[in-house]
Amino acid sequence: MEADQCHAQAFLQFLQYTLTHYPNKHVVMVLDNAKIHHAKVLQPFLHEHEEQLTLVFLPPYSPNLNLVERIWGWLKESVIANRFHPTRKELRESIVSFLEHLAQFPEKVLQRIGQVVMTGSYVGKLI
Repeated sequence: MEADQCHAQAFLQFLQYTLTHYPNKHVVMVLDNAKIHHAKVLQPFLHEHEEQLTLVFLPPYSPNLNLVERIWGWLKESVIANRFHPTRKELRESIVSFLEHLAQFPEKVLQRIGQVVMTGSYVGKLI
């Protein structure tokens, strides 16, 4: 799912979208502590779907626990850093190409995430 802006209403739409795609499953999302993840507008929805959805929040400033940060860094260095994208469309195409590459080579993703476990100060606690 793609959104034009990052705000609580867009996150609510993402939650609704996710639950419609997993109607008979219990969904657990691991999140950072962005304000949009704690917004008041979410509370009625979260209460209504507490049997189907659990939000787990990482401790503040915990990049070693938030393994997706490694992937975002990889995306930035591969797609955004030192490259000019004249239009939003071209930037999006580059990002989609990167994500498609990751989908073809999941072992590269696991290697990149594994580096955190191997080099992080939380070795043994993540396993």
